[in-house]
Amino acid sequence: SQQLFERDAQIITPEALEGVKAAIASSEAENKAEAKKKAVPRKAAGQTWEDPILAEWPEDDYRLFCGDLGNEVNDDVLTKAFSRFPSFNMARVVRDKRTGKTKGYGFVSFASPSDLAAALKEMNGKYVGNRPIKLRKSKWKERTDFEALEKQKSQTHKKPKLPRKGVLHK
Repeated sequence: SQQLFERDAQIITPEALEGVKAAIASSEAENKAEAKKKAVPRKAAGQTWEDPILAEWPEDDYRLFCGDLGNEVNDDVLTKAFSRFPSFNMARVVRDKRTGKTKGYGFVSFASPSDLAAALKEMNGKYVGNRPIKLRKSKWKERTDFEALEKQKSQTHKKPKLPRKGVLHK
């Protein structure tokens, strides 16, 4: 394998390497721009902002707010606790961006409202980690700025206008 690596390293020219680096940089810039496009406009407490994290969640899902989570609870633990429900999508524990520590709450997504209701009924007060969790229906949709979201969608779906060519009609 070392010989193959050395052979491949000799084949790659410095110009090709620069081209690969430029392509990677371009791809990263496109991904950041795409994430910004997908950022969901939010509104609460008189403020508006864009939240790129909501773009990771399924559209039109049903979410549970999971409160009173201990420091030992992470995404995997929350996923294991709720994955037995058939329409379970994903689970996420909210963390502080600077420290990485849990903020003590998270969200669980379901595709079906009946599974959300069943999870709320069965899991409220059950131990997940070292503490009993407190569940309620999430209010994330109430904070979504639908007017700004519609503007955002209409801007991305508009086709660019092509310049008109002169056409003579008889």
